[in-house]
Amino acid sequence: MDSEQWKLASLQTLEYLQRLGVKHLPKPNAKLSEILVDWVDVSSKGSSGTSIASSRTQLPSPEPRQPTSPEPRQPASQVPKKPAQVQAQAPSPSAIEPASRSVAKPSWPPVESPWMTPVRSAQDRSEALGQLKLKVEECRLCKDIVCHRRQTVFGVGPVTTRFVMIGDAPGPEEDRLGEPFVGASGELFDKILRATGIPRDQVYILNTLKCRPPNNRVPSDIELDNCRPFIEAQLEILQPEYIICWGATAVRAVLQTTESIGRLRGRFHCYKKAKVLVTYHPTYLERAPEAKKLTWEDMQMLMRELGTLKA
Repeated sequence: MDSEQWKLASLQTLEYLQRLGVKHLPKPNAKLSEILVDWVDVSSKGSSGTSIASSRTQLPSPEPRQPTSPEPRQPASQVPKKPAQVQAQAPSPSAIEPASRSVAKPSWPPVESPWMTPVRSAQDRSEALGQLKLKVEECRLCKDIVCHRRQTVFGVGPVTTRFVMIGDAPGPEEDRLGEPFVGASGELFDKILRATGIPRDQVYILNTLKCRPPNNRVPSDIELDNCRPFIEAQLEILQPEYIICWGATAVRAVLQTTESIGRLRGRFHCYKKAKVLVTYHPTYLERAPEAKKLTWEDMQMLMRELGTLKA
């Protein structure tokens, strides 16, 4: 019996059994194989006028089960007692195999949670930021960026501020000067701050990446993951009341979501105990001036929150 005969016989047998409503098939054996081969011959005859249902081939029925006599019951005095149940011991952590090595993403929308450390003095904050800056300068995780950067762009501003403003990755001027929000986008950024009534020297400013990507490309998820611990450490040291995310890259870094700015703006989100405002990046506003009114609406919402919006 070759494989083609077996395949054809199996298909035809299953189709026939399905039409009959049979749900349990007999176990395959040598006798069944001979019948299936014969089934092929009968099927070929049936196609020329002979009915398959009226063929002489009959499938073997399962062997009937032999009734078993019940075992005699033993007297209660002779029934062996079960040993006392031993309390199960929890396996050690090393014996548990992790189900997945992927890092669980945070729930969305984020909920308010406390800061992990107590509020620090200005001196302690300056010292902690200085140590963190050295770690940033020593970082070599993003190999495609490190070889192109001039210097890292850590962040600038007062360490006791209420406001932290986060931009995207450094541009060419930021890479040259080592300071965020400079150049043409920095000028527009300063104008927005002046209109809002928040002087730049009262704001701590940082970027999502500490190094400039080649050709100002959008940072990858891996690059954001590499820099996120630095951003989180900065925010933990500063513990601001308000965080303003300028652009989608900053949103990805802080809120860890890919939702568009249009869907996220117009309301406050939260990061730990800080209120997070989302708006468009000045570089985008230069390309799309019609969006400036939307950013101004976001700044007015912040001013109403601060109680500085004049009627």
